[in-house]
Amino acid sequence: MRRTRSTRSKKPSVTQMTAPPEGGRFMPLDAAKLAHITDTAFDILARIGVSGAPDDIRSLALQNGATERADGRIVFSRSLVDEMIAKASKEVDLPGFKPERGIKVGGGRVHIGTGGAAVQLLDSESQSFRDSTLQDLFELMRIVDASDSIHYSLRPVVARDIEDPLTLDINTAFAAMKATSKPIGTSFFEPANVAPVVEMFDMALGGEGAFRAQPFCFASICHVVPPLTLAEEACGVMQECVRLGMPLQICSAAQAGATSPASLAGALAQGLAESLAGLILVNMMQPGFPCILAFLPFISDLRTGAMTGGSGEAAVANAAAAQLLLNLGLPSTVSAGMTDAKTADAQSGYEKGYTIALAAQGGADMINLSVGMLGSIMAASKEALVIDNDMCGAILRTVRGVDMFDGAIDLDMIEEVVTGEGHYLGTAQTLELMTSEYVYPALGDRQSVNDWLDNGALTVWDKAIAKVAEIEALPAPAHLPADREAAIRAAYPILLKD
Repeated sequence: MRRTRSTRSKKPSVTQMTAPPEGGRFMPLDAAKLAHITDTAFDILARIGVSGAPDDIRSLALQNGATERADGRIVFSRSLVDEMIAKASKEVDLPGFKPERGIKVGGGRVHIGTGGAAVQLLDSESQSFRDSTLQDLFELMRIVDASDSIHYSLRPVVARDIEDPLTLDINTAFAAMKATSKPIGTSFFEPANVAPVVEMFDMALGGEGAFRAQPFCFASICHVVPPLTLAEEACGVMQECVRLGMPLQICSAAQAGATSPASLAGALAQGLAESLAGLILVNMMQPGFPCILAFLPFISDLRTGAMTGGSGEAAVANAAAAQLLLNLGLPSTVSAGMTDAKTADAQSGYEKGYTIALAAQGGADMINLSVGMLGSIMAASKEALVIDNDMCGAILRTVRGVDMFDGAIDLDMIEEVVTGEGHYLGTAQTLELMTSEYVYPALGDRQSVNDWLDNGALTVWDKAIAKVAEIEALPAPAHLPADREAAIRAAYPILLKD
């Protein structure tokens, strides 16, 4: 069933990213549970299907083998679902604005990224929350550009200082593109907003059709409103993205106990069905179109009905979602790191740690919402972002596991040490492996207590404030050519300051 698989510089430097390790060793579902939940998802599609299909989507589905119930719900037979999965892309290439910073999504290679649509930012000076702005979006994604364990950036906050939907969509995409040369993601309020953003990306890359050839931005689209209802505007956006060549990350984000069953097994079955419904439609539009399934099983605190992002249930459900999609051979995104804590405190650390670790060990190809978020993804923090980057470096190292390479076990060296100096500190192997076998924290402290006290007793939060200031003092990323940026600013209502 399962497949094997600080220094300032006059010129901005390109941060080397941690290589994505291959996950999938942690399997919260045994073979029987995996098969049962998968089969149930297929049964949901064949028996219950989806409602709310716009007329053009309904026609598309019926022309390609779906059927319509008397109550108007569109259902998909198991053979049709199997056919569409067979046609679907199993790996999605997401280049960066600098192509060499791109990622390949699929096969359980674990990538860490931002995400969400937080509406507040934690101000580190006042320790208070305020509405997020376009400048905040740019600065957060600029930190992503300088973070070695963050591979991509889906816009983490909404620019609350822009009201017009088209202006907001254009400026969100521009700020993300200007802030980082890594792969980015954005979203759209309505289908008509996709074309102007793609045209802007073409200008940035040098001409018409350039973005289709180097699609450095994916569209995050919630194609379904759980339970099992298609979202009309989102389906239209999906069609426009397919037409214009923008890769898709299509989201099902039901909340267990509210918009999906309270049982984790039931929530997973419904969520998988909703994810597959989107995949079916995309491959009816264009077989093999680059599409990543963002299967995000959210969890309710059943005492209040509120969403809880940092619970143990959220951790295991998202790891299971990754396992279900990996088993089907489909590119996956899950959610983790959505702590319920309001500051980067001990609660934030432990909730982010186990949710991200389990998702990564489960083999999620992309982990959205995993860094920089607070307050159940309602707020973001630049300082939390750099702390989380430190943490994710260690998590990715755990996914990599124990490497067995030529010379890893050297009996001659062991004999020489035990009969000689009695330690390995000066051996050639130790010196050689210092930077390949081991990962070192940039902010985490490993000093003795006395040394820590002597050096100012700085907390990780203190160091994070300094790290953010260090990044912001560097020259801004310069991957977007100045003449092309000037042309974009002349053609579009760009509100981000020069």
